Amino acid sequence: MHPPRLDRRALLRGAAALGAGAAAAGCAGSGTSPASVTPPSPHPQTLLLRRLIADKEETIALYRRAAADDERLRAFQRRHEIHLAELKRHLPPAETATPSPASAAASPATVASSSPTPEKVTTERLRKRERESAASRLDQIESVSPSLAQLLAGIGACEAVHALALARSR
Repeated sequence: MHPPRLDRRALLRGAAALGAGAAAAGCAGSGTSPASVTPPSPHPQTLLLRRLIADKEETIALYRRAAADDERLRAFQRRHEIHLAELKRHLPPAETATPSPASAAASPATVASSSPTPEKVTTERLRKRERESAASRLDQIESVSPSLAQLLAGIGACEAVHALALARSR
């Protein structure tokens, strides 16, 4: 008795099944599963935007506390709220749906309630924060898109003016 002959089609089907089985076994054997696959890391500009947003939220919270004692500071607070909205507009669409951990950690409610009796926010503290923020914008502008660089330059200029105005209002 002779062994059965394989026709060409049967041979190709067997090879395809063997290849698919080997590929599946190779994937399963590598230790990766859909749950363990790490998502791609965010773009550096997105990371910068998250930090800027968290920083703006903290600045706004400071102004809210200070404006309770000084009505003139509400205008500064409103400008920072506008900056915050513009920064959020530059986030990729997937980022705007869920707040970043840094953003959630520094939300105004969190900052305001982080200590049992919040300390008084002084004009000098606000001035120092504005000055430091404005100074940091030059370094940030170097690594971002032209549209974000323009926004950061405008925000930095506004922060510098805030620092000057706060120095004069003492």
